[in-house]
Amino acid sequence: MSQVTTHVLDAAAGKPAAGVPVSLHNETGEILAVGVTNSDGRVPDLGPDALPAGIYTIVFDTAALSTFYPNVTITFTVSDGSHYHVPLLLSPYAYSTYRGS
Repeated sequence: MSQVTTHVLDAAAGKPAAGVPVSLHNETGEILAVGVTNSDGRVPDLGPDALPAGIYTIVFDTAALSTFYPNVTITFTVSDGSHYHVPLLLSPYAYSTYRGS
């Protein structure tokens, strides 16, 4: 399993957001992995199995969804070898995120 996973939920429709392109970047901007949300809104395989401690960014290409935001960028810190689940809850004019399990 990838050390980093994510999913996107369409909060306005109350369902997963399928077909959203997602990319994982290191702090220099290098793309480490790409994926697309599945029918459950998840990208279970985003990134390597292990990442060194550091700052990483997930970019969600939300342009195809009916939202004010053409993309959403979430920057987070990996501090150890544990699993990092970074979900995105998206609505037309707002979004939120949290560290999942």
